[in-house]
Amino acid sequence: MPAIAFPALDPTAIEIGPFALRWYALAYVAGILLGWRHVLALAPASPAALDRRLLDDALLWAALGIVAGGRLGYALFYQAGHFVRQPLEILYVWQGGMSFHGGMAGVAVAIFLLARARRRPVLALADLAACAAPIGLFFGRIANFINGELIGRPSDLPWAVLFPQDAATPRHPSQLYEALLEGVLLFALLNLLWRRTALRQRPGALAGVFLAGYGALRFAVEFVREPDGHLGFVLAGQTMGQLLSLPMIAAGAALLVLARPGAPART
Repeated sequence: MPAIAFPALDPTAIEIGPFALRWYALAYVAGILLGWRHVLALAPASPAALDRRLLDDALLWAALGIVAGGRLGYALFYQAGHFVRQPLEILYVWQGGMSFHGGMAGVAVAIFLLARARRRPVLALADLAACAAPIGLFFGRIANFINGELIGRPSDLPWAVLFPQDAATPRHPSQLYEALLEGVLLFALLNLLWRRTALRQRPGALAGVFLAGYGALRFAVEFVREPDGHLGFVLAGQTMGQLLSLPMIAAGAALLVLARPGAPART
């Protein structure tokens, strides 16, 4: 079965002398800035009074949560042995190595701390962040594809790709599957629910949809994504990504069940 040759994509977007800017870094910047603009657009329809100053500050807090949580999550879940021996390398974010689950946990902590510090509704702010989060997921997965990393398992489908790491084996372009599912599909679902249902009147419900939706979609895509080489299948034939997705699904379902109209602002 013919396969698609991996396009000649340079991971470096701009290089001027010693200065180099990679697509992966641009993906983070684009996801954060566009996500923030989307939150500003949705905020007037929020059942909570979330002022512009709070939302502007949330941009910085979320960015710090993404970087800190993503890096710590990668160190803890994927490279614990290495970072125990070289703990200072956790700070070397320019060397790559980020966890999407860790980044989302970091954002959740940042939102909680910011909302509590400003005495604003935690769950209402979380719902807005949830509606914007798929934007960052989309750009992040496109950057993964450009880098030729996190490749899929062998495939005989007509759109299978020959990645540089294994040019003899056609593989699922799992990064693009995730961009479409976790990015485009989840974004469309959350924003449709925001506009056309009463879920936004139930603080925490849309955050629950995001957590359960991302967890379920990530769990499904992991079946066609190559397990991390140094970890393989972690437990009962499941990958680390699948195991980390299970508590997200449970937490999202719990939020959906517990979310009620007019729920207390700080929960």
